[in-house]
Amino acid sequence: MSRIGVALMAAALLLYLAVAIWLAAMFISVGTPVSIGMGITLLVLAPIGAWALIREMMFGFGADRLGRILDAEGGMPPVETELTPSGRIARADADPLIARYTAEADAAEDEWRARYRLGVVQDAAGRRKDARASIREAIRLARR
Repeated sequence: MSRIGVALMAAALLLYLAVAIWLAAMFISVGTPVSIGMGITLLVLAPIGAWALIREMMFGFGADRLGRILDAEGGMPPVETELTPSGRIARADADPLIARYTAEADAAEDEWRARYRLGVVQDAAGRRKDARASIREAIRLARR
């Protein structure tokens, strides 16, 4: 199901780029300073938006691939605490768990599995920014 979503996002990206370039050409062809500025802005911003979307898609593919590998190996972190109704780790339980998984990841610097487990626990604790950084590091380590 997620592959269908990715395919739809890729098609939407191509459509977005085609429309943005067409609009940029139309703005520039009008010939007024404002329309030329808008056309140039579209020509600059469209590739930046495409780059950001592609980067996020690559992150998602990498995280999904590593998650499937770790799950198949039986290495995903077990649920050790009570979860909130939203599926998150309770705040009181989050800090000790994160500290333990951080210590494990730091002890095994070159091991992507430890870094990925840390990211999973951080995500379950609601620390998305830290989780993304940990999983991004796990993807980088797995490439070696």
